[in-house]
Amino acid sequence: MFLPKYPDSPTPPPAHTRAPTDPAPARRGLPSLPVDQKTVATVLVAGVVLTALLAAVAVTAISVAVAAVVVRSLLRDQYRR
Repeated sequence: MFLPKYPDSPTPPPAHTRAPTDPAPARRGLPSLPVDQKTVATVLVAGVVLTALLAAVAVTAISVAVAAVVVRSLLRDQYRR
């Protein structure tokens, strides 16, 4: 009752009898970009600066969170008295 019913003789998929008329286009490589030492130095300096800014934001966020927890606990102790 719950078993699937398969056809008695499945039909095979159609075979390709004709070859394609146009060959596949040749793939081209990526264009070469002229990279000099100034470009590499600029990218490295920008990466270092952005990483330092991200670290500063993370440290600031953690310190603000810790300060908020301390102030919250001080205020909670003050209201209990």
